[in-house]
Amino acid sequence: MAVTDRIAPSMGWSAFSKATDLKKRLWFTLGALIVYRLGTYIPIPGIDQQIFADIFAQINQGGGLLTVLSTFSGGALERMTIFALNIMPYISAAIIIQLLTAVSPKLDQLKKEGESGRKKINQYTRYLTVLLAAVQAYGVAVSLEGASSSAGNAVANPGMFFRATVVITLVGGTIFLMWLGEQITARGVGNGISLIIFAGIVASGPAAMAQLFEMGRRGSLSAFAIIAFIAMAVLVVAFVVFMERAQRRIVVQYPKRQQGNRQMGGEQSHIPLKLNTAGVIPPIFASSLLLLPATISGFSGQGGPEWLNVVNALMGRGQPLFLLIYIGMIAFFTFFYTAIVFNPQDTADNLRKYGGFIPGIRPGKPTADYLDHVLTRITVVGALYLCAVCALPEVLITQYAIPFYFGGTSLLIVVSVTMDTVAQIQGHMLAHQYEGLIRKSRLRGRKS
Repeated sequence: MAVTDRIAPSMGWSAFSKATDLKKRLWFTLGALIVYRLGTYIPIPGIDQQIFADIFAQINQGGGLLTVLSTFSGGALERMTIFALNIMPYISAAIIIQLLTAVSPKLDQLKKEGESGRKKINQYTRYLTVLLAAVQAYGVAVSLEGASSSAGNAVANPGMFFRATVVITLVGGTIFLMWLGEQITARGVGNGISLIIFAGIVASGPAAMAQLFEMGRRGSLSAFAIIAFIAMAVLVVAFVVFMERAQRRIVVQYPKRQQGNRQMGGEQSHIPLKLNTAGVIPPIFASSLLLLPATISGFSGQGGPEWLNVVNALMGRGQPLFLLIYIGMIAFFTFFYTAIVFNPQDTADNLRKYGGFIPGIRPGKPTADYLDHVLTRITVVGALYLCAVCALPEVLITQYAIPFYFGGTSLLIVVSVTMDTVAQIQGHMLAHQYEGLIRKSRLRGRKS
C-alpha cells in the first residue's frame, strides 16, 4: 500500500513520456482505428452510390432505426461499404455463445477448462460469426436488388454474381474487423472489438453537433433549448459514469490461524458486486433484435410482405409498442446475463474452500442465498438505470426532433469503453513505475 501511495502521485506526463511500450501500444491502436475508418469509405462493387444514398435518405427520414445501425458501423451502412455489417455479427455470436454456455453442459465444461477451453469457445464464436455474417450479407444483397428510386435501381446488374460478390465482400470485411480487434487487444490498449464500435459511434458526433447548431441557426431550436440539451447531455454522461462505477461491497472475513509462534490470517476483504453487472450487453442485444424487422422491410421497400410492413409500422422508432418491448427486453437480458456472469453458489463454495465467511452469515447455502438476495436487489436498480438511459434519447429524438444520434446504447458504449481504456492506460503506467522501482532495487543490491 505504501509503495502504491508513492507511485500514484508520480503518474503524470513525465511518467507517460518514459513509458515507451505504452506509447507504442497507443500508436498501434490509433493506426488500426485509422485503417478501420478508411475501410468505411470503400464501396461495395456493383452499387450506384448516388442512387443508394437517395434510397437510404427516403427510407430513413427523420433519423429512423437505420440511423442506429449506421451509427454503429461508423456510417459504413449509409455508404454501403465493405464494413457495412461492422463487427455486429461477432458481437451477436459472442452473446449467443455466452447464453448457450448457461444451458449447454458441454460448453459449460469447456468454460471451466481454463485457457484451452477458452480457445475452443473463441473458435466456436468465430465459426458462428462467419455464419451470421453470411446470412446477413445475403439478406442485404437481396434487399439491395429490390431497392429503387425515381432515378433507377441501386444495383446495375442484379443476379447471383452480384449476390456472391456482396456476401464475400461483407463477410470478408467482418472477418477482417474481427482480426483487427484481436490485434488491438493483444498489441494495443483496450478491448479491440469495443474500440472499433467506439470509433464508429464517435465518428458521427461532429455531424450530429453540426446539425444541432444548424437547427438553431434556422430557428428550429431556440438557443435556450440547445444550451439545455448540452447541459442535459453532460449530466447524463456524469450519471452514467457514476452508475457504472457504483458497486455494493460485501465484507468477507478470513479467520486467524496459528502457525508456529506467529499468528497468521485475520484479514478482511470484500466482494465487489457492480450495480450494472451486465454492462452494455442487454441494450445491444435488445437493439439487434428490434432493428432486424426494420432493416429487412426498409431495404425491401414496397416489395416486402404485408405482415412485415405492418410490423415495421408498429415497431417504428418512438412508437409506444417499440418503447415497451425495448424496455422489457433490456430488463429481461439484464437479469439473464447477470445470472450468467455471477454465480452465487460458486462464490459461496470458493469462500468456504479458502476459509472466508461473511460476518453474520453461515457458510455454504446461507451465504449463496444471501449473495443471490443482494444481487437481485441491486440488479433491479441496474435494470431501471439501463432502461432510463436507453429510453430517454428515444423520446428526445421522436418527440422533440433533436438529432441525438448518441442513443442510450451508443452512450453506454462510449462511456464504458472510455473508462476501460483509461483504466488500462493507468495500469500500463503503473506497471512501468513498478519496473523502474525493481530495476533501481537491483542496482542498489549489486552496489552493496
